[in-house]
Amino acid sequence: MCLGIPGQIIEITDPDRLMAMADVSGVRREVSVACILDGPIDGLIGKWTLIHVGFAMSVIDEAEAAATLEALHGLGEAQETLEQMREGAKALEAGA
Repeated sequence: MCLGIPGQIIEITDPDRLMAMADVSGVRREVSVACILDGPIDGLIGKWTLIHVGFAMSVIDEAEAAATLEALHGLGEAQETLEQMREGAKALEAGA
């Protein structure tokens, strides 16, 4: 099963490589925005997206993002993925 988790694009990290920083439930993760780019890359800042394995797969509205996060948290499916992301972020910080 593929799990897309809502995340909000908060900054563009590498416009040449189409990379951006997304906030996923308080965890920041760099993602590719190549699949969702439809205009200037800076126009993605503040947009909500569904993120799967480092790719922003589609743009969604804030209400859909909130409902999806609530459903995933309620089902417990997002918890393991978010914990893995937190551990990965900690490992990256420790190596920096």
